[in-house]
Amino acid sequence: MKTHTVRLLFVVLSMAAFANAQDVVPLYPGTPPGSTEENYPEKQYFAKVWKEDIVANVTRPTLTVYQPSPKLKNGTGVIIYPGGGFMALSVATEGTKVAKYLAAKGVTAFVLKYRIAHSDEDASEEFGKLFADKPKYDEMIKNVAPLAIADGLQAVAYVRQHASKWGISPDHVGIIGFSAGGFITAEVAV
Repeated sequence: MKTHTVRLLFVVLSMAAFANAQDVVPLYPGTPPGSTEENYPEKQYFAKVWKEDIVANVTRPTLTVYQPSPKLKNGTGVIIYPGGGFMALSVATEGTKVAKYLAAKGVTAFVLKYRIAHSDEDASEEFGKLFADKPKYDEMIKNVAPLAIADGLQAVAYVRQHASKWGISPDHVGIIGFSAGGFITAEVAV
């Protein structure tokens, strides 16, 4: 009985560790098309205003890969576009938690960190101020959204081109997005 319990515990922990194992893949070599070399760092932190973990100042888009255990893998991939008003990315609630859920269901999940507007201190606070000034916000969207959409399109192309690496079928790659990520999802789908 003890041996069976220990084996079962080992299998469960191995599956959980595998689902959490991740690779981070850059979408472009060097500076992404349409961007200039930026000199401010990407940052991840807990935003008090939004009460969640966010990523700000993304200038180099990446895909973070969440693979299911080999026993659960079903040959399907889903790219997740987190929201954040094009000022930040809600990476926990609209990214990693979704990816882990999908991986537990046998889906290889990819969280896209796409290009967003530059912020100084706290992107969630700056978003609130900018959103209150509609003309300024619209101007920011006009400049940033095309870059984010290009990253969304590149993510689909990249995953399809490298599907065999992750054991997925190139014609079984889906997309899902939240808020600004939902906007990108709709644009990529069209």
